[in-house]
Amino acid sequence: METMAARPIPAHVPPDMIGNFSLFSSPGLEPTPNGDPQAASAVVHDGPRIFYSPVNTRDGKGTWVITRAQDQRRVLQDPETFSSHRSIFASALGESWPMIPLELDPPEHGKFRSLLNPLLSPKRVMALETAVRERASVLIDRIAAAGTSCDVMTDFAFPFAVNIFLRFLGLSDDRLDEFVGWANDLLHGDNVKRPAAARTIVAFIDELSADRRRQPVDDFMSFLVQSRIDDRPLTDMEIRGTGVLLFIAGLDTVAAAIGFDLNYLARHQADQQWLRDDPKRIVLAAEELLRAYPTVQMIRVATRDVDFEGAPIRKGDYVSCATMIANRDPLEFADPARIDLAREDNRHTAFAYGPHRCLGSHLARREIVVGLEEWLKRIPTFRIKSGTAPVTYGGHVFGIENLILDWSQEDAA
Repeated sequence: METMAARPIPAHVPPDMIGNFSLFSSPGLEPTPNGDPQAASAVVHDGPRIFYSPVNTRDGKGTWVITRAQDQRRVLQDPETFSSHRSIFASALGESWPMIPLELDPPEHGKFRSLLNPLLSPKRVMALETAVRERASVLIDRIAAAGTSCDVMTDFAFPFAVNIFLRFLGLSDDRLDEFVGWANDLLHGDNVKRPAAARTIVAFIDELSADRRRQPVDDFMSFLVQSRIDDRPLTDMEIRGTGVLLFIAGLDTVAAAIGFDLNYLARHQADQQWLRDDPKRIVLAAEELLRAYPTVQMIRVATRDVDFEGAPIRKGDYVSCATMIANRDPLEFADPARIDLAREDNRHTAFAYGPHRCLGSHLARREIVVGLEEWLKRIPTFRIKSGTAPVTYGGHVFGIENLILDWSQEDAA
């Protein structure tokens, strides 16, 4: 684990408010066989309400860590003080354009949000559900026909999420493997593969938008290139920023959520059977699993000096609002470490909060629910394959790899 001495601490941070905690590399959050990074992150609830960690990002700058859900909501509802503009994706390429609308602040954020809302509304998601369910069933039937075990992330979760992206862009499945490869390199590649994948994705988005300008069809990119904001067409950078966000935002988050859910059910046979006995329970259970296994750490940037619950946050400081911390807050949830698939009134923040609440939350929910429904319908009682161990990890987006599930009679014995 990286030590505090390895990074400078700003002079305005009081020594008694410093904590050596990182959502990337603290115990249980680095790549760990059979790990539970969400539970590992909840250790902060044993400490102060807010503290400064000099090691809680990968870009050399520390963050203030907000541990209480109610305080996170205050930060996320105040974009004038806590900005979303960081250009995370573009900065990896030495550029500064924002992903839209994620990295825009009001009033520009609201303009693009209003433009895109109809494309991801509950009504539109309902219209997509048949295609989402058909894709899930095809992938799972292929897995079932191939044998009695699989790597869920490689064989199902990522191809499923990428396929939904392809449908949004109006592209055929013949590029599925290529897109999955880009996504894997972007999310899990080394310092050479990651930027190379990012450049490939940007080039693809730019090329696709140029094609749709010349010859529009009925798809998301054609909608973008024909749209107007403030009575003007979108710029090339705005189209790129929106397209890139579409590619990455619903990809690793949805895939990771499905992975964490199936990992949990593989380890808790009674809960798995409870859902099999009545599949209508899956909708409520999915909400509890979103609470227990959220994947996103949101970072905000202070736009001015502010004293926040005793913390002297200064202009330019990073502020971390991690969903996995808020969702294990004992002031919000009774017995937060216990996973209760029948939990009701589940006020989790897996999709964030405030004006930047996830634009694609309706679609993500349906993907997760449909994925679980079709998996439980088509795959017999499953467990972690003997001799294997899923590897979990923290970061800006929590993830799981090497999730090998087995439903053979031999492994059950």
